[in-house]
Amino acid sequence: MIHDNVWTTYGKEDIEKLEKLSAGYMEFLDRGKTERECTELIVETAKKHGYRDLAEVTAKGEKLGRGDKVYAVNMGKAVMLFNIGEDIVNDGMNIVGAHIDSPRLDIKQNPLYESDELVYLDTHYYGGIKKYHYVVMPLALHGVVVRPDGTKITISIGEKDGDPVFFVSDLLIHIAKEQLEKPGSTVVEGENLDILVGSRPLEGEEKDAVKAAVLKLLKDEYGIEEDDFISAELEAVPAGKAREAGFDRSMILGYGHDDRCCAFPELTAMMEVDKPKTTSCALFVDKEETGSLGATGMESYFFEYMVREILFSMGISSETELGRCMRNSRMLSADVTAAFDPLYASKFEKKNSAMFGHGLTFCKYTGARGKSGSNDANAEYIARLRQIMDKHGVAYQTAEMGKVDEGGGGTIAYILALYGMQVIDCGIAVLSMHAPWEAISKSDLYESYKGYKAFLTEG
Repeated sequence: MIHDNVWTTYGKEDIEKLEKLSAGYMEFLDRGKTERECTELIVETAKKHGYRDLAEVTAKGEKLGRGDKVYAVNMGKAVMLFNIGEDIVNDGMNIVGAHIDSPRLDIKQNPLYESDELVYLDTHYYGGIKKYHYVVMPLALHGVVVRPDGTKITISIGEKDGDPVFFVSDLLIHIAKEQLEKPGSTVVEGENLDILVGSRPLEGEEKDAVKAAVLKLLKDEYGIEEDDFISAELEAVPAGKAREAGFDRSMILGYGHDDRCCAFPELTAMMEVDKPKTTSCALFVDKEETGSLGATGMESYFFEYMVREILFSMGISSETELGRCMRNSRMLSADVTAAFDPLYASKFEKKNSAMFGHGLTFCKYTGARGKSGSNDANAEYIARLRQIMDKHGVAYQTAEMGKVDEGGGGTIAYILALYGMQVIDCGIAVLSMHAPWEAISKSDLYESYKGYKAFLTEG
């Protein structure tokens, strides 16, 4: 149902459910600041709800059928869940897919250097950011370091009380006249987003004594040598926990809402689907912020391969039946959209913008300037979704991302549409999208959970 402001429709029971969901989501954000951490949390949750590792099932030669629940992990950075229904070929699947990567600063492979008795880690920013957002902000380091002998060292520094944090320095206002005359895109250059990590020299060292001290600390505390950065995946993200925002606590401010605010309600909904008639599927993928490429992005064939594995375990090996399964499926591309911001109203076309607190947002198409690069959902599919949402009392709205010629964005929707299945973008409106700290409405989070569950149950 389309409603002006969904908060006005809630009774006590809804508020209690909303607050419980929001609390769980904030914990998910705090524990899952990288795609690897999110994957671990999703698998941990799935196992508690009876999901089994598809690789183990197929290795044992077990047969799958209705009611079986399995998961598949792709390189520790993407995961897919399947709850098998009655006729996966002719009914297809009800798929909800989100991404679990977010904009950040990635540490380069040869990053550590000393300059004028200060030691830095060199970075390459990941995804679309305003580079000036990342200066003078407390940053935490998350990720893994893998040594040549296969030892994997998990890193998380900057989140616990007492942990040090890291930061990118900025030029003081007193001598920044020339800097402030630059356009926003270059006021801070990408190569200047180097993270300051040390300033204390190692006693007895004459050359690069501060770097020597940092390397000694890394060796003593983590067992890491300088060359180990070559085989590391380290991400610098905003340090600190997600917080309730506003006097009324109606919002959540946190890092990584794009797109974890869709991933979490998707996961929660999937865990509550019990023996669906139509196979339910939840996708959590990597690399969307850089074009969905790579082995762990949606462009990878991993999803198709896992569907093949499931069909094979059900005694189905025909290419025709695989194609029919994919073509007969339906998908919600669970990705965020821009919330209307009154402070920047000139960039939006208000009647076709997503409003805070108005529920789940459907975007018939995304793309940029003439719908370039977008999936464009069919009217018949949208009508079916309206029917489902109305039946389950889900508040929803429709939107585009800004005015026609102001820009736009992409999602994973077009990739699944390649199979001929029905696909639409469907997610949560976000304020300050792609900033280190983004904001969402708790009510929109709650309505998205309701909408994803309704779809997975009977889409």
